[in-house]
Amino acid sequence: MFGLSELAIILIVVIALVLAKKGPELARNAGKSARILKAEARAMKEAEEQQATDTPPRVIQGETIPNRTEHPPADGTRP
Repeated sequence: MFGLSELAIILIVVIALVLAKKGPELARNAGKSARILKAEARAMKEAEEQQATDTPPRVIQGETIPNRTEHPPADGTRP
């Protein structure tokens, strides 16, 4: 039977063979994904900057409620 060291060597050889065939393809796909992600992040940042310069802030008309300084009754009823 094989010992632990022999199995480890066989496993390393099998992994090396698989990576030799699939490695370039995996690296190419990872590079494409990184470029796409970087381009999308840049486009989102530019869109946010463009939107910030194009539209003025919205002003919503409404009424304000003054702060209440009194405390609610101790018995739990509402005023």
